[in-house]
Amino acid sequence: MAAKLSPEETRRYARHLVLKGMGGAGQQKLKAARALVIGAGGLGSPVIAYLAAAGIGMLGVIDDDEVALSNLQRQIVHGMGDLGRSKAASAGDFVASLNPHVAFRAQVERLDQGNAAILLDGYDLVLDGSDNFETRLAVAEAAEAVNLPLVSGAVSMFDGQVTVFAPHLPRPDGGRNPRFRDLYPETPSPDELPSCEAVGVIGAATGVIGTLMAMEAIKLLTGIGNPLIGRLLLYDGRAARFTELAY
Repeated sequence: MAAKLSPEETRRYARHLVLKGMGGAGQQKLKAARALVIGAGGLGSPVIAYLAAAGIGMLGVIDDDEVALSNLQRQIVHGMGDLGRSKAASAGDFVASLNPHVAFRAQVERLDQGNAAILLDGYDLVLDGSDNFETRLAVAEAAEAVNLPLVSGAVSMFDGQVTVFAPHLPRPDGGRNPRFRDLYPETPSPDELPSCEAVGVIGAATGVIGTLMAMEAIKLLTGIGNPLIGRLLLYDGRAARFTELAY
């Protein structure tokens, strides 16, 4: 459903409105859309910033963590004044200061298999920036069950990856788009997925992947371009190289 833009929004989104392929129709689709971000950390921060700036109609954020000093090296929606605060609430203040036209919903709880379906209810798209496989699996299964496209990103050290899961969307050949378990048929051990606390992460890498995630969300919500469905985009920060793998 189209959402009418106010005169102030028309000025705010002027560069979108003159952009071929986006225009007023695309901006109205963004304003009518509801996106849910899992995690307001390294990946969630650029996702939240760019979707809010782009004029998403409603932005939900789920995070049960609090802002710590070690987060500020990469989690750009938080500042020194937010230390000890809920990340979801802090992200809400950032969004309000950036774009008052964006509705925001902060959910301070941990998503798991038991509550995932309830937490995803009412959204048009999900972006997962969580930092553990258990949460990623729960999000993917819940999104698939209710036919929501899922933009998934991950980072470690200097590298990152992003893809889109949308098994409910039709393919030109009539087949089924890949599911989360097609890319991850087995649950990896903790040793195979070390935390950033253990191995570190360069802050700018989360910005690269998080911004790509926001771009994929905008494409999906507006119908622009070719989303990363069935394609895994890998980023090697040290070599400054992108590689794409089909799955």
